[in-house]
Amino acid sequence: MAKYIILDTETTGTGEEDRVIQLGYMVLGAKEIEVHNEFCSSDIPIKFGAMEVHGITPDMLVDKPACTQTPAYKRLEELNTPDNYIIIHNAPFDITMLEKEGFKTQMKVIDTLRVAKHVMPEEEAHRLQYFRYKMELYKDEQKEADALGIEVKAHDAIGDVLVLKLFLSKLKAIVQEKFPGENPVEKMVDLTNTPILVTTFRFGKHKGKSLQEVALEDAGYLRWMLKSMDNLDEDLRYSINYYLEA
Repeated sequence: MAKYIILDTETTGTGEEDRVIQLGYMVLGAKEIEVHNEFCSSDIPIKFGAMEVHGITPDMLVDKPACTQTPAYKRLEELNTPDNYIIIHNAPFDITMLEKEGFKTQMKVIDTLRVAKHVMPEEEAHRLQYFRYKMELYKDEQKEADALGIEVKAHDAIGDVLVLKLFLSKLKAIVQEKFPGENPVEKMVDLTNTPILVTTFRFGKHKGKSLQEVALEDAGYLRWMLKSMDNLDEDLRYSINYYLEA
């Protein structure tokens, strides 16, 4: 029977050198929900900007094992099979961080951030905390937390996992409504791997304009972006090509 691993990490920062210092996840799919939440040590100092977000300080990591030595990491390795699903909000970040710890996922990936962008493109934001309030998930989270023995804190790995669990239920229902007749879980996997068509510029001299409009009025600028901006978001690159060809 497939298992569903809803996961989040907290890290020393967001740079190339940064590492995991908290690993939290739930395992769904059996009678009992597994909850794993562990702090881990790192040779990389915690950046103050990261500390400001998640509140993890160096003294909280004293005598903690390295990430790969925690029971949570070892259990995650046991679960790492193609039959299972790993569910993360903004999956590339956490998966990249886990790869630095030697973890190569074999599971099917559901990125709820990407799925939300596909099925709710008009939302002003797609952050997990935005949906926590927009969908009033906070009204249900304490009851859920009490049942699972979890403390809910924003930008805490296991706290965010609990919110993500609630969000996933809402998101699954939306996917089911938009794609009737399709398996919503498999559709979320599919949407995770499908380019997102960006319709509006959110930065630069054309901010607020539609890509379709810019493709008609200033196609040269779009071609310059494709040629010159090495760090161009892949979804935006896909969308520019789409509108230029159209």
